[in-house]
Amino acid sequence: MLRSALHVFISTGLILWPSCRGGAAAVSELPSPMSDDRPPGYAPELPRLSVELPKKMAAPTRVLETGEDLQDAIDKAKPGDVIALTPRATFKGPITLPNKQGSDWITIRTRIADGVFPSPGTRVNPSHASLMPIIESGAESAIIAASGAHHYRLVGIEVRPKAGVFLHNLIALGTDETSLDALPHHIVFERCYLHGDPKLGTRRGIALNSRYTAVTDSYLSDFKEQGADSQAIAGWNGLGPFAIVNNYLEASGENVMFGGADPSVKNLVPSDIQIRRNHFAKPLAWKSSSWTVKNLLELKSGRRVLIEGNILENNWPQAQNGFAILFTPRNQDGEAPWSMVRDVTFIKNIVRHSGSGINISGKDDNRPSQQTKRILIRNNLFEDIDGARWGGAGRLFQLLNGTSDVVIDHNSAFQSGDAIVADGDPNQGFVYTNNLTPQNQYGVGGSGTFGNPIATLATYFPGAKFVNNIMVGGTAHYPPGNFIAATWADVGFADFAGRDYRLARSSRYKAAGTDGKDVGADIQQITAAVQP
Repeated sequence: MLRSALHVFISTGLILWPSCRGGAAAVSELPSPMSDDRPPGYAPELPRLSVELPKKMAAPTRVLETGEDLQDAIDKAKPGDVIALTPRATFKGPITLPNKQGSDWITIRTRIADGVFPSPGTRVNPSHASLMPIIESGAESAIIAASGAHHYRLVGIEVRPKAGVFLHNLIALGTDETSLDALPHHIVFERCYLHGDPKLGTRRGIALNSRYTAVTDSYLSDFKEQGADSQAIAGWNGLGPFAIVNNYLEASGENVMFGGADPSVKNLVPSDIQIRRNHFAKPLAWKSSSWTVKNLLELKSGRRVLIEGNILENNWPQAQNGFAILFTPRNQDGEAPWSMVRDVTFIKNIVRHSGSGINISGKDDNRPSQQTKRILIRNNLFEDIDGARWGGAGRLFQLLNGTSDVVIDHNSAFQSGDAIVADGDPNQGFVYTNNLTPQNQYGVGGSGTFGNPIATLATYFPGAKFVNNIMVGGTAHYPPGNFIAATWADVGFADFAGRDYRLARSSRYKAAGTDGKDVGADIQQITAAVQP
């Protein structure tokens, strides 16, 4: 839960930028997201809109040294200007990005040119800090986007709190704006090092309550707090689209979260989100700390979300039950019954070192919300999902409260608990095909049906398609068309001991999927997708 109150939705065809184009009226209410739905059986829709990053960077129009006034330079800058900051020069925040006329980008960047500084597409890390200028704050957020601020590009900058200071939002892109045109938009953080205080932490790296915003090739760390949720990136009043691409993302609460507080604009749901090629992690040293730990990625409200080619690792029960990933709609403060999680595509990811895997809920079990629909989990590797080692139940997938059209296909998993656990209302349109997992105690179970997979499917997944799955160490009590391998050796991996989970040419499960492909995940595709 966020300590603030908001969050957002994008309606196709409604794109208003009066702050830079003029003439549009403020929009404080969007069409109902429930009216933009599709019949049962459809695949999830991918993001409709995307964030286009600036392709060129002009020569600096102004260079600042330590002691010079960055706020004054930004206030005087014209669209198209480039403000270059000397490496290790420190500029005192809060720095406000004002709303200006025009649609050319104002760039604020390190003075070090690309080539010496890591080039676009290269993820920076703390070793590059010597090449970066510093923006720091001792009280408020270090960077604040004014209402309607737009077309700012920040490149190669370290942003941090003053030593010994705890901040709530290191960077605030929007707060409690009540109209779409007041939301900041077209803002990019690229190859930046954003971090909290190493001892005290910071609640949140970026409050992503904006539109057309990207965070790329950056390093976000030390976002942590005792007794409250913290995030590297969290958005609850942002319209989207958003691009979170090729970053290191570290936080104790939820490394990335959308939703968590009710929006100021009626019918808003964060939409058109790309989360690709990031590394989500919690440092193992935090296991012996008192930082509040929950999960790696949580969607409480969001739709048309692509989660592809990420590594998500190190998660354990502390303030939550140990699931790495949650797709669970929440009408957080009771004023947003339109809250939903829909059209989520989760592909080519590695999830590892966690107490449990993915938890999906069909609805908010505390307040009214919309049903979770169209979730695709395909071609992922789940490794070391181990309740004994990390805490929790070691479950791979948990489905609660009546989802619709959840498809789980071509995943390879190594978990210590059951592959599927269900409770609550039945899940309609469920598909579970071509997956490779151990059975462990029950394999597929639910409240009142543990030990009887067929009864579980009939009770919690009526009409489900459940075929061509390998249950290692399983029994014959599964629907016809599934495979039972007595041991891991019987699967026929290329090199199980060496963690090469491709199927060997001699494996009986080569090309045995419903689509003629190998059962389980395509490990080569995943390995290529997660490269930074």
